[in-house]
Amino acid sequence: MAELSARAATSRTPPRAIRGRDAAVLFLVAFLAALCYPLITVGLKFAPPFSFAALRALIAGSTLALAAWFFRRPVPRSLRTWIALAVVGLGTTSLGFLGMFHASEYVSPGLATVITNGQPLLAAILAHVFLHERLSWLQRLGLGLGFVGIVVISLPQFGGPAQAGFVAGVAYIAVAASGVAVGNVVMKALGSEVDPLMAMAAQTLFGALPLSVAAIALEGRKAIVWSPEFLVSLLALALLGTALAYWLWFTLLRRVPLSRANAFTFLTPVMGFGFGMVFFGEHLGIATLIGLLFAVAGILLVEATAPYAPRQAPLPVSEAERQ
Repeated sequence: MAELSARAATSRTPPRAIRGRDAAVLFLVAFLAALCYPLITVGLKFAPPFSFAALRALIAGSTLALAAWFFRRPVPRSLRTWIALAVVGLGTTSLGFLGMFHASEYVSPGLATVITNGQPLLAAILAHVFLHERLSWLQRLGLGLGFVGIVVISLPQFGGPAQAGFVAGVAYIAVAASGVAVGNVVMKALGSEVDPLMAMAAQTLFGALPLSVAAIALEGRKAIVWSPEFLVSLLALALLGTALAYWLWFTLLRRVPLSRANAFTFLTPVMGFGFGMVFFGEHLGIATLIGLLFAVAGILLVEATAPYAPRQAPLPVSEAERQ
């Protein structure tokens, strides 16, 4: 990990403002992420959580692997790279999906989307520690405002009749957010050492393995109802919310600082709660409105403030240089 971090710290150019095209792609990624919890909520009516999550990962990973083969993307040759991809898969896919699918049993989709997006704060801290990405005080304030907004939205749920279920759901969301944050940082550390399409295929398939084992061991022969609604939710999750979203996201991380890219993920709770209101009857209360305003303010502060250049770390001799 230390070697990957050192290499990543010096291989990147100093952070710059996000270009219009990159901003549009980040907006699309936020939209696709906002679709996930609503689609999971629909699909869980027809399948148990581990089986549903494993199918999502297997379909997405296989699709990405076929695309990587079709476009003749290079296969990683370094054992260290494969180990790093396995770590990304265990974090982003295994823990991320485990938390998301179980949280959907306890928390409404809009609210779950909002709380999950506290992940950028954790990822920014990890990027600062391991990738040497430096944050100005205004950027730190922006990330803090986003996190405060999520807390404000969550507070009304405590003390209500469904408090126990909500606490369990938040615990699962914390597992998902932590896994995704670790996966983001490790993938960012890999940088240009691995092709993004091949990396996403590998990490998703790695992550599918523990989910598949858990589905077989814990859910056994629980029936999946292959209804049109389930098929639509499964394919949309696998192909759009996973394969396309992951590829776009980690491709962008090769040229956009993680802390700035993560700022756009604060758009996801706004969109997610909008989906919850339209399709699941969720209500926009005062706390929710204030929390969403804090989140948007956080985005503006992080994106409008030019970040400091990363600190330099000693660069080990790469395999290419040895050759």
